[in-house]
Amino acid sequence: MKLLFKNKDEIHPQPKVPSLCYIKNVITNPNIIVGDYTYYDDVCSGGEDFEKHVTHFYPHLGDKLIIGKFCSIAKGVEFIMNGANHPMNGISAFPFGIFIENKPTIPNDIVPHKGDTVIGNDVWIGQNVTIMPGVKVGDGCIIGTNAVVAKDIPPYSIAVGNPARVIKRRFEENTIERLLKLKWWDMPIETIEENYELLQDRNIELFISKFER
Repeated sequence: MKLLFKNKDEIHPQPKVPSLCYIKNVITNPNIIVGDYTYYDDVCSGGEDFEKHVTHFYPHLGDKLIIGKFCSIAKGVEFIMNGANHPMNGISAFPFGIFIENKPTIPNDIVPHKGDTVIGNDVWIGQNVTIMPGVKVGDGCIIGTNAVVAKDIPPYSIAVGNPARVIKRRFEENTIERLLKLKWWDMPIETIEENYELLQDRNIELFISKFER
């Protein structure tokens, strides 16, 4: 059986699902870093407009959006970057600094800069999710539809709501630790192709024990 995700350099790897786009192959901003096989699915745009969903992304701030391998990103996601932050410690939250001639910015000691936004590997982000600046979402997480993620989510968690909260861990702590050491997404694609059924089997132990050293 030939699995089409092997065609990592294709923009639309599955002809029967033209809305699905491997976004690594369409992004142009060097501060957006995406792993292989991560896709954005949007029936309206074919997924090729992913960069439009990364907002307030100003080069002089230097922050990055980093997304791992094998992530599934649904329609309507929004990644809000650090350029959206306003001063909050003084009387006014109005961004006066951006209106100063030849100085379209505000010092970082006035406006909070929360660092890079980092999405781990094998993360499923549901439809219309909003990711706030500087958030870290761990490997294997599932983020429910319409969630607003304003703080870090630990690996293999399911998070929902506004603000997003963890409602459960997907597996027991020992299993999560073993999975994080195994890093199946870094295996050769041929190995993943041969064992994809085990990756979806309810018996998690079958895959882990096969490859654990």
